[in-house]
Amino acid sequence: MSKPPEFIPLSDEASRAVAGTSSRHAALIEDALDVLVETPGGGVALSGDTKARANAKQVIAALAARADAGHEVTEADVRVAIGQARTGGGKAGSSVSGGGGLPVGKRGQVAPKTPGQARYLQALAKCELVFGLGPAGTGKTFLAVAHGAGLLLRGEVDRLIVSRPAVEAGERLGFLPGDLSEKVDPYMAPVWEALTDILGADQFRRRRDKGEIEVAPIAFLRGRTLSHAFVIVDEAQNTTRLQMKMVLTRLGEGSRMAVTGDPSQIDLVNGADSGLAHAVGLLEGVQGVGVNRFTVEDVVRHPMVERIVRAYDADAAQRARKP
Repeated sequence: MSKPPEFIPLSDEASRAVAGTSSRHAALIEDALDVLVETPGGGVALSGDTKARANAKQVIAALAARADAGHEVTEADVRVAIGQARTGGGKAGSSVSGGGGLPVGKRGQVAPKTPGQARYLQALAKCELVFGLGPAGTGKTFLAVAHGAGLLLRGEVDRLIVSRPAVEAGERLGFLPGDLSEKVDPYMAPVWEALTDILGADQFRRRRDKGEIEVAPIAFLRGRTLSHAFVIVDEAQNTTRLQMKMVLTRLGEGSRMAVTGDPSQIDLVNGADSGLAHAVGLLEGVQGVGVNRFTVEDVVRHPMVERIVRAYDADAAQRARKP
């Protein structure tokens, strides 16, 4: 004889978040965990075996905590919560902790979606220099931009400086038309999109025009001292060892830096000269330096991205085993 449904009381906001638009979130939970999710009003009714219910309750608790805290609940949040329930990682609501002081973007307050992202934000708040390493879609650049924007909005830094090596599959800036800004902007599109999402187009434009937000190719940082600034070095796997040493030593009084990249996606002709892994190997454990390594479990972009990353990781592991 099947067990009767278990009713979990929730706030109206949490109930809507668990159900999702056109019950999309509920359907994701049902398909992944082999349960039946119903939202009769005032909460959620769960049907399924004991283990399935326990996992589903963890997912629902995490989503409800996020909704009750005023955060948007997206399909990415649902997938992350399901993954944590399956692996036993994290506690209910843990994915939204550790990100205090972040600004409110167009889609609500910016907040971490996984424990790995929460650890990253804690490191950014605590350390003067933070390395964020991991695959695409883990939010390492977006969260660094959000943290820097928060510091700028609160007046804790005077400038937000973003730098990125102009190395993309062998292309060079000199072949692009236009002035320096027009040459650089295509390479900085992900950062500009993040800043527009967080600050809004008008405020982003005003702060950029005033020089409070600055873009600078790696080479243009040489000889400068970056004081009272939050500096983001993005796609850092494409910096050489000399470039990395140069940019790390630009830090001046009252400045902090986030260095982000994916060591598995090096576009340099000589991949062994990449400065990212070299710098982490030298500096991990040094006072004031934080290192956060994201994994495939932190991918929050599109479910296909996680599957792609897993496939490439498996291929790399297989190649490494061959003599």
